[in-house]
Amino acid sequence: MQFCIMEKLNFPKFDFSFKSKENKTYIFDPIRKKWIVLTSEEWVRQHCIQFLLKIKKVPLGFIQVEKKIYINSTVKRYDLVVFKPDQSIEVLVECKATNVSLKQKTFDQIAQYNSVLKSDYLMLTNGLIHFFCKMDFKNGQYCFLPDLPNHNSSK
Repeated sequence: MQFCIMEKLNFPKFDFSFKSKENKTYIFDPIRKKWIVLTSEEWVRQHCIQFLLKIKKVPLGFIQVEKKIYINSTVKRYDLVVFKPDQSIEVLVECKATNVSLKQKTFDQIAQYNSVLKSDYLMLTNGLIHFFCKMDFKNGQYCFLPDLPNHNSSK
């Protein structure tokens, strides 16, 4: 798994904590406050977390990682959400490994999750390519953006 550490992603450079145990590399997740086995998808997720914390100025307590949701009686798991102070969801993030193409199927997945979560913004990334959208619930569509707005914890 060591390859993940060296994989250059399309994010600013961030500092991470790593450890090795039983021939596996682990990365420390500041949200879950535990060591997570480093996979290509986790490498992307940890970059997204740092992007949200350091670039978008989201307070640590407003981010939630890998929680279950129920869609049509099926258990799914989202990657990241950013909450607003009223506990509604501001941003839903779907992370994929770098070798996963961001195609219609991945957009359908995040749209399906958002049919339950009702997030204002969506971010879909494989670490190399990022898509950002603002939801237009009135017209049932999403509008692509060049970037996410900075978090405003006073909204």
